[in-house]
Amino acid sequence: MPGIDDTLQEAEMLLGAGETKKAMAAYEKVIKAAPGDPRGYFGKAESALGEPKVSVDHILEWYKKAIELDPKNVFYMTSYGNFCLDVGKFQDAETSYNKATELDEENAPQYLSEFAIGYFMKAPVVYEKFLDEKTMDMIRKKSIDYMLKALDITPEKAKQLMG
Repeated sequence: MPGIDDTLQEAEMLLGAGETKKAMAAYEKVIKAAPGDPRGYFGKAESALGEPKVSVDHILEWYKKAIELDPKNVFYMTSYGNFCLDVGKFQDAETSYNKATELDEENAPQYLSEFAIGYFMKAPVVYEKFLDEKTMDMIRKKSIDYMLKALDITPEKAKQLMG
């Protein structure tokens, strides 16, 4: 019987080949054999992104479990944050990206700008029914706030630079 690393390698190859159902099954084997290994949960979540019948709640659950088991893994954190942006869970996305900046201060500008742009792109789609100029301005403001944090400048400094 193959070991965990062999099964993980097989799952990664299947995922890379677009065989998402088979990859999910392989990651499920990892989870059953090593329930404390976050790679199984993370891989299952990533595989499930290619499966329209898998619920958002299940995918969120698998991402959260991977993060719970490896809370310092910035890649897990930002992948979860990105998925939250995709499904309109903006508060969770914001929390996740902010946590990534705490874990990896050196790359904080990247995470802050990634959230800013992701939020700017996804929020209007989610809030489409309520999207008036006031709502759009709120979205713009939050995005600008995060971009300014990424650039490590104040709004006043940005105005000065733009003037």
